[in-house]
Amino acid sequence: MRGLLRIAYKLLTNERGKFIALLMGIAFAVFLMVMMRAVFSGILRQSAATVTNTGAKMWVMDPAVNNVLTSIPVPDYVLDAVRSTPGVRSAVPLYSGAGLVRLSDGTYQPATLIGLDDTTLLGRPKLVEGHIEDLFADDAVIVVRDGEYPKLNSPGIGTTFELNDRRAVVVGIAETPASGLFGLPTLYTTFNRATSYIPSPRFTISYVLVEPTGPAAVPGIQRAIADLGYLALTEKQFSDRIADFYKYKTGVGTNILIMMVISFVVGLSISAQTFYTFVLEHLERFGALKAIGAHSRDLVFMIVFQVGVSSFAGYGLGVGLCSLLIMIAKARLPSYVSIITFGNLLFALAATIVIAVVSSYLGIRRVLRIEPFEIFRA
Repeated sequence: MRGLLRIAYKLLTNERGKFIALLMGIAFAVFLMVMMRAVFSGILRQSAATVTNTGAKMWVMDPAVNNVLTSIPVPDYVLDAVRSTPGVRSAVPLYSGAGLVRLSDGTYQPATLIGLDDTTLLGRPKLVEGHIEDLFADDAVIVVRDGEYPKLNSPGIGTTFELNDRRAVVVGIAETPASGLFGLPTLYTTFNRATSYIPSPRFTISYVLVEPTGPAAVPGIQRAIADLGYLALTEKQFSDRIADFYKYKTGVGTNILIMMVISFVVGLSISAQTFYTFVLEHLERFGALKAIGAHSRDLVFMIVFQVGVSSFAGYGLGVGLCSLLIMIAKARLPSYVSIITFGNLLFALAATIVIAVVSSYLGIRRVLRIEPFEIFRA
């Protein structure tokens, strides 16, 4: 069997041009599939950036909310009701809105403004410059240093600008695990100051952040909040709700799915056609092997081996090229959102296996029909 595998490998790699063409067909398909899913995964991760960065265990909100940008203010009594719910250790308000920043050069830049509870500052980001207690000073804000940070002219501590025609002073620079999706810089301040910066309706609480006494208390809290007519979600549930919104209620998910299907079809057609042509060109050699005593199962094993080598080599090449491109893009473009996940790799691997199975089937079907006497008669 080792000798047959050596022959199969030499037949596969003897003509380098055709072998490279076979590899590139599979690698191109894997590259596109991984890249499309990486972009989509990055979009979904960035869409829940506020949830990820805040780190609250539970979120209470209006049932109509399906993403962070469409926050619907809740009445003040909801905060009191949540605090009195059994299983709740603490509950604080959070404000999330958008303001217009006027920079020192006279230009304007929209920005996301997060208002933290004035007492606990729950959800505050990690500071790399400044001190968190400075946030209690007059007109104080914290700026997040991410891919959108240069849009504010990269302000340092002490920089002043106008936020909705009111003075704001940068007292800290922060870093967060994820940046926003829509290209807006992020500012943090206290809850009361945020509601004074941005005109609001009669209700000012965007979300109530809840710290349960333990995981076992979560279902009871959710039932109690549902009885109030509101929705309580864990951090993961809220992130999944946001992801579902972008997957099924916007065109993003559909477009990415279409691109992945096209990539799969292109890779399947190229690799299957190339390998079938390869089998036809080496039909005489397979017939000779059969004539000197090779069984059909030996020929089948040779073809499976050839397809396996080319498919998984192409898979590795495609993933490597995709990873390299994303690494270069992130080094050059800080706001680039693509991210390769374990699920993305498994999906591309499954698609590669399907391509390998179809290509093997076409080759095996042709080789098993070989009659040795026809080869020698020709």
